[in-house]
Amino acid sequence: MTAFDQLHPGLQHHIVNSLGWKELRPFQEEVIPVILRGNHVVVVAPTAGGKTEASALPVLSRMLSEDWRGLSVLYLCPIKALLNNLHIRLSRYATLVGRTCSVWHGDISPTGRDRIKRDRPDILLTTPESLEVMLVSRKVDPQTLLSQVRVVIIDEMHAFASDDRGWHMLSVLERVSCLAGRELQRIGLSATVGNPEQLLQWLISGSKNASTVVRPPEASAKQAAVQLDYVGSIKNAAVIISRLHRGEKRLVFVDSRTRAEELGAELGRLEVKTFITHSSLSKDQRARAERAFAFETDCVIVATSVLELGVDVGDLDRVIQIDTPSTVASFLQRMGRTGRRNEIERNCLFLATHDYALLQAAALLDLWSQGFVEEVIPPPIPYHVFIQQLLTLVLQNSGFIRSDWHKWIGKVLAFAELEDGRADDMIAFALEHQLLGEDGGVLHIGMEAERKLGRRHFSELLSVVTSQPLFQVRFGRMEIGFVHPLSFVTRKDRPTILALAGRGWKIHHLDWDRKIAHVEPAPETGRSRWMGSSVPLSPTLCNAVRDLLLASDMNMNPLWSRRAVEKIAELRHDLSDCCGEGSVIARRGNSIEWWTFAGLAANQTLVQYLQPHIQSSLHADNFWINLPVDISFERLYSIIQDLRSTESLPVCDLQQPAADFLKFSDLLPDHLLRDLILARLGNIPLAREIVNMSISTIDCHL
Repeated sequence: MTAFDQLHPGLQHHIVNSLGWKELRPFQEEVIPVILRGNHVVVVAPTAGGKTEASALPVLSRMLSEDWRGLSVLYLCPIKALLNNLHIRLSRYATLVGRTCSVWHGDISPTGRDRIKRDRPDILLTTPESLEVMLVSRKVDPQTLLSQVRVVIIDEMHAFASDDRGWHMLSVLERVSCLAGRELQRIGLSATVGNPEQLLQWLISGSKNASTVVRPPEASAKQAAVQLDYVGSIKNAAVIISRLHRGEKRLVFVDSRTRAEELGAELGRLEVKTFITHSSLSKDQRARAERAFAFETDCVIVATSVLELGVDVGDLDRVIQIDTPSTVASFLQRMGRTGRRNEIERNCLFLATHDYALLQAAALLDLWSQGFVEEVIPPPIPYHVFIQQLLTLVLQNSGFIRSDWHKWIGKVLAFAELEDGRADDMIAFALEHQLLGEDGGVLHIGMEAERKLGRRHFSELLSVVTSQPLFQVRFGRMEIGFVHPLSFVTRKDRPTILALAGRGWKIHHLDWDRKIAHVEPAPETGRSRWMGSSVPLSPTLCNAVRDLLLASDMNMNPLWSRRAVEKIAELRHDLSDCCGEGSVIARRGNSIEWWTFAGLAANQTLVQYLQPHIQSSLHADNFWINLPVDISFERLYSIIQDLRSTESLPVCDLQQPAADFLKFSDLLPDHLLRDLILARLGNIPLAREIVNMSISTIDCHL
């Protein structure tokens, strides 16, 4: 019996007659029976591979066959744009068989939410944060709304698993499972990753029910048109984009919101129809870009990683990457946006705007050609998520007995594996600092938590993502987007011009109390800023860069353009002395650099070990550590020898920078915060390996 034959007859009818499908894809034939049996499953397939239908069709079939009523299916996505996009498709499928589908996220009006509470849909698309709002809000009865949930589908699961939103999501799902009184069937949809079995175990949180991974064969590198070019600047990149592939729809990825606005402005000057989308644009501006995905043809869409996820961009012709993503997996996601039409093969053009971006892109393509894909590793020991969950459980239940946390979230792997006494330490700290109170054995919200987090009904507590202090930008009544206050810093004799939504805006009034920048259109382009941080690269990619620099000039990849070939040959000549079997300490110009190619985490750890012995401040990136020019090779080597001779490297202090990026870090006792930061920001084993390996020195002045 085929998978199609196992579906409900009513659904079979509409697949053939309403959707006009002649057959299912081979991997859908494999996925559908697994879901029909009620198994947990992780489906690994490229973007636009049909994962949504592979999960939705068997779930709808079970809904009909087993006569599920009420809200029975949750569909979770990491971003609102993807929810909006999928809502159209899933509503169509549900309506065909007489069922309903709704969406709930931060842009949905109170009227829309009231409609969902009053007339519960069969399928609800939402984010983990909005789902937690449903659990704690006084305006929602979570027992009534969520007690019939049976299945949860997690789209773009790899995006959740790679950061703390994943631990938050799993915690919230355990709480929904408790309300429903049943184990939820968990269906994870993921892009290509290197460790799907490990992610399956992360997803199912120790469940003993049957579970499996389904993944179709990967397309080979030979089935894609990929080229790497060196252009030297964002302005040159815009010129090339304006001249290439005219008449086609081109999606251009950049690495930041600032770069998106810069490229959008340059393309605008070249009279290229351009749409920009990133997380700091207003709802209306994002909707404008989303419409372009569906209906425009001859245009350029400039996007940050927000469009790396599965938002439907229609029949896309070209993907262009400014500089490079940090992982092969991310590259595969982006390139996977193309190739949906038979006459268009998967393609990606890299335009490197500076030297290190060129090296990183070339190394990444080498790894891709070898079939390498990174593993997705959930961040370790999320103590701060645990304390956040305790506080929201208190809100949900209007207080609860401290040991009951096991019942609500104890199955989440990270919490099930807490070392003895860790949970008690966190609860004791919360009680001591009045984050929690206790009355007759029942925990309740403490006075300090009310003061720190109680504004707007504890809204800041309902997300584990740190938000920047952004200003809203408004033109009259129209909201344009959001910028960081650093955007307002300029010379006194010049007006402040912002770049947002692809054009310039002149500030005529700043409302500091309400954090609103009132603007008017400006003919010239400006600049907007958002805070960012160095992107950590894996040691594997960093070592691939070293291998690239050590290779012979005869070894030039056919994917490289002539300009890329010439620039890489030049960089090999300049930097090959910095590469070796071990690490290299080089005096270059006015600095000394310790070239490790170990990645940012290991290099930051090494900086912390070196800093007590060196008065000047040190700086690390993914490839090297910058040292003061006045330190001698002999002194540096002596410090490293001392580190080698110790039985264990000293515990370094990475605590201060972490408070800036780790939300709820101030809710943890110092010793647990220290453990958490060392586990996340440092790479002690690799740092020890670097210290113990051979070190050579060169003086580029000689």
